[in-house]
Amino acid sequence: MRLEGWQIIIVIVLAVLLFGAPKLPGLARSVGQSLRIFKSEVRQLKDENNGPAPQAAPGGPAPQPAPLSPGSPAGESAPGEHRHQEP
Repeated sequence: MRLEGWQIIIVIVLAVLLFGAPKLPGLARSVGQSLRIFKSEVRQLKDENNGPAPQAAPGGPAPQPAPLSPGSPAGESAPGEHRHQEP
């Protein structure tokens, strides 16, 4: 469906009648800014999806968990560590 010349003129006349002539430049400016922001966000999302796969952090293997202190019972979990016990 293509817009022809007479259809565009009708749309412009309706816009002038609905919004008034003084408000149209501000409305057009606002729509332009919104489209610019939308396009930049879409471009940014495409760049993130097409970027290289994330790799492991440089510097070696992941840090090992801290061993339990000798005074703590074996069934007790270290601070910040949650264990699930089965009934």
